[in-house]
Amino acid sequence: MENWNNLMHLFVTVFLSYFASLLVNPTIADVTMECVCPGKDECSLAIYLTGFQQAVGGLGAVVIMPLIGNLSDSYGRKVLLTIPLTLSIIPFAILALKRTTQSFYVYYVLKTLTSMVSEGGVMCLSLSYLADNVSEGKRVSAFGLLAGVVSVATVCGTIAARLLPTPQIFQVAAVASIVATVYMRAFLEDTIRHVDALEQPILKPDIGTTEQLDKTNVIKKIPLPKDIIRFLKSSVTVSLASFVAFFNSLAEAGVQSFLMYYLKARFHYQKDQFADIWLITYIGATVSNMVLMPTLGPLLGEETLLCIGLVAGFLNMLLYSIAWTSWVPYASASLAIFLSLASPSIRCIISKQAGPYEQGIAQGCIMGVSSFANVISPLIYSPLSALFLSEAAPFNFPGFSILCVGLAWLAGFVLSAMIKIVPLLSRRRPSDHISTLA
Repeated sequence: MENWNNLMHLFVTVFLSYFASLLVNPTIADVTMECVCPGKDECSLAIYLTGFQQAVGGLGAVVIMPLIGNLSDSYGRKVLLTIPLTLSIIPFAILALKRTTQSFYVYYVLKTLTSMVSEGGVMCLSLSYLADNVSEGKRVSAFGLLAGVVSVATVCGTIAARLLPTPQIFQVAAVASIVATVYMRAFLEDTIRHVDALEQPILKPDIGTTEQLDKTNVIKKIPLPKDIIRFLKSSVTVSLASFVAFFNSLAEAGVQSFLMYYLKARFHYQKDQFADIWLITYIGATVSNMVLMPTLGPLLGEETLLCIGLVAGFLNMLLYSIAWTSWVPYASASLAIFLSLASPSIRCIISKQAGPYEQGIAQGCIMGVSSFANVISPLIYSPLSALFLSEAAPFNFPGFSILCVGLAWLAGFVLSAMIKIVPLLSRRRPSDHISTLA
């Protein structure tokens, strides 16, 4: 079943795409501060802008992720993968041209809109592609390798951000995004599934062909909230995994939203220090996903790896929150070698609870749950972070909001301890899960 040569083309595409997006991570906090609050180390407006962008992008993704997953089940992963890859080019190109206050706000608006599709879309469709082409016994290793590719991309992007001046960072990111799109279209082979008339996927097109996605058909194929809920309630395992995915994404979004602002206010970190932190984090994640997960996954099972990752997330945030000197965040970042086990383990659990023709909608639904967490997270953590980093804090604990992020991972761990994977002896047709979409 495994076509590793073709999977390598997927890995290259994902690497280039994530290299581009993660290249700008260590820099975007400084660029935002310079444009919004020049000359300051603390800026509540920057935190709120970042949180608002994350919330709006997440809100749109709640609808769009199940939709593109559903469409990919019928029209193929490659066709739908073109959309997020192409959209991701636009924001980088804006800041590659110039970084004035006006251009930043243009970037901000376009990034907010395109992130609804681009940020989760690439991963959602890549996971579905892997599930199509990798047998269940090897899926935990394959999902770990995909997460490892993302980690390698982040390490390379962070090193490049450490070495490149800010103007060139966005130029390189734009070029890498373009190359990712062109490479995928040129080399990635779409999945061809041969089925009989009784095993057609949800949308029932001719398998192996690409139909025109006219407006009427797309509207008919939008999963309704009740359809998504029906899938998430299809088994106890799926339900528990969806709650764990929510808390895991709630914490991850909190870290992405304001951790850099916390470190900047607490220890006056700049671009190079941010790059060092991300470098340590993703080197550990690379080792974890490409070595530990393929090695330990078949032995311990993804349920155990998930528990380990969630506990590590809580301990990571605990250390950040009580950091008493500037070297403590560097030590805390090393826990990423275990923290990064969580996300691919959740995806692998979900893939084993979905039939062969519902991998797209399954990964899309879980990505939608994660996107909903992205909406909730800034609503909770951005005001909390701004409050405890200000002089009006109710008590002197600047890292209190970071500790609250860790509590989300702790809640996820409690739920993950109850997950028991029961192999499905017979796969239900998608219409059994989401009958209204047929």
